[in-house]
Formats: sequence, C-alpha cells, structure tokens
Amino acid sequence: MKVLVTGGAGFIGSNFIRYILKNHDNCRVLNLDLLTYAGNLENLSDIKDDPRYTFVRGDIADSNCVEEISSQGFDAIVNFAAESHVDRSIEDSGVFIRTNVEGTRVLLEASRRHGVNKFIQVSTDEVYGSLGPSGYFKEDTPLDPSSPYSVSKAAADLLVQAYHRTYGLSVNVTRCSNNYGPYQFPEKLIPLIISNALEDKPLPVYGDGLNVRDWLYVWDHCAALDLVLKKGEPGEVYNIGGNNEWTNIDIVRKILLELGKPESLITFVKDRPGHDRRYAIEASKIKNGLGWQPDTDFAEGLRKTIDWYCRNREWWDQIKSGEYQEYYERMYLQR
Repeated sequence: MKVLVTGGAGFIGSNFIRYILKNHDNCRVLNLDLLTYAGNLENLSDIKDDPRYTFVRGDIADSNCVEEISSQGFDAIVNFAAESHVDRSIEDSGVFIRTNVEGTRVLLEASRRHGVNKFIQVSTDEVYGSLGPSGYFKEDTPLDPSSPYSVSKAAADLLVQAYHRTYGLSVNVTRCSNNYGPYQFPEKLIPLIISNALEDKPLPVYGDGLNVRDWLYVWDHCAALDLVLKKGEPGEVYNIGGNNEWTNIDIVRKILLELGKPESLITFVKDRPGHDRRYAIEASKIKNGLGWQPDTDFAEGLRKTIDWYCRNREWWDQIKSGEYQEYYERMYLQR
C-alpha cells in the first residue's frame, strides 16, 4: 500500500506515520508538509532513514505541487494538513480558508484525476458546535461551527462528501475529540500546562476553566484511522472519541499533582471569543462497525505524556521561542 499523508510533520500526522510503518511492513508513506509553525521534522527524526518513508516539503493548496506528487500514484490519501488552532483563526481567518478548504479541494481533485482508492479527511468534533451539560455528538448531529477554524473544517468536510456523491470518490470523514500525547505543539492545553509548570511559569486558563472536553490518547486515534483506511465504508463519517470528559481546570490540577507543582501557578485569563462550553463524542458507529476501542486509560496516557515532555525538554525548548513567544504574549499575557 502506498499512502500520501499530508501534514505528516504535525502532532497527529507524525504519530500516524509512525503507527502505520510500525504495523504494516508493506506500507510506503510520502509525507507532504509545508512545515509551518506547527510542522516539525524533529517529530519524525527516528524514522527519517526508513526506506519506506519519504518527505516532501510542499503546500496542499498549490495545485502544481500536488499534481506532481499525486501523479506518482497512491492507493490512499490521508489529509491531516490544516491550520488548527482556534485562537489563531480568530486573529486571521484567511490562511484557515486557504489551507483547510482550498487545500482540501486541490487534494480531492488530484484524487479524482489519479484514481486514488481512498481519501480520508481528518476532521474535528468542533464542527458540531457546543453541547449543553448532557448529550453527545453523533455522526448525524447538524454541523454548527463556532469559530473560523471550525467553519473551515466543516466546509472541507462537506466538500469531501460532495466529491463522493458527485464523482463517486471513495472517501471517509473522521471527527475526533481532543487528542493528547507526544509531539503536540505547546500552544495546546496539555503540553502548554506541562511545559509551563516545568518552568514554574504561570498556567493560563481561559474563563472559569469549566469548559469540558473529551480526551483521547493520540495512538488510539491512529489505530482508529488505520481501521477506517482499511475497512471504512465509502462516503461514511466516523466519530472517534474517548468517552473521557474532563473540565480544563481539572486537567490542569491533575498535571500539577503529577509534577508536584503548586496550584498557585494557575492564572485565569479572559475567555476566548465564542468559546464552546462542552464537546463529547458518541463513537458507537466505529466501535460496532469497525471493531475499534481505545486502549489507553487516561491516567496512564497522561503519565506517559508528562514523562515524554519531561524527557524531551530540548524539543519544546526550541519551539517555545521566537514567533511562539510573541503569540503566547498576545494570547495570555496581554488579555
């Protein structure tokens, strides 16, 4: 099997590449990534010499680039490439529309021209909007995105489904809850809190900290995507969730307890505009239909994640400088 993975130098994409190379001896992967702020080839340094793996720097919204690569012939395309941080989309939505919508269209066109057998659009539960204190997002929950980021992902999802209905392209859309684990860019909650706590810096928490998210260890997400790649029914959407809800403030306190750091580091900051209150995934479709089940207990997964960031301080030290530091000050210190 020959797979084009877009955005494979990011958090989930790099873990997915590592997962399928570990679990499929006959799989070859080409990783197409523009290496924007969140793309980091250090995420894949351990497999860079694997003869089954190739990296090409390029933009999914560049039709000439995508045409040249896709003409090599691929059995599948798995699209992780996306601008993905809500706060950045509030600052500047334009790049989100270009990458997340136009980039997806370019990939779909290439898939159609070159006879790709499977196109997987890796999406997010944020396209569903916000939940009240009860209930769950299901695959047929109406889309109701709240931020420029989630709007761009919802638009891309609909475009993917339209290419199935119009052209017969074999596609799947996956919508996952919040991931955590190694190699996550430290603007996201868990690595931000871990790295700041290790440096004894203030821990910024939006609003009252009671926003609820469903958390899933990244390796379990990769296992689900592998099943969708092999067995997903054409045209279907699959929700992928951990059935593991936590408030943001409880996550922060749990990390502090693991690290032996004081809760006095917690600093509440002005809430982000349009901040969704609760997400929760109902994932029975992929469990019953494809036999997927998350394997990683949250306490175990969080300990493994904390341990990784403790052992790989050089990795995140290099990231938390320059442009990131300017962004961090805008988001948290100037609110």
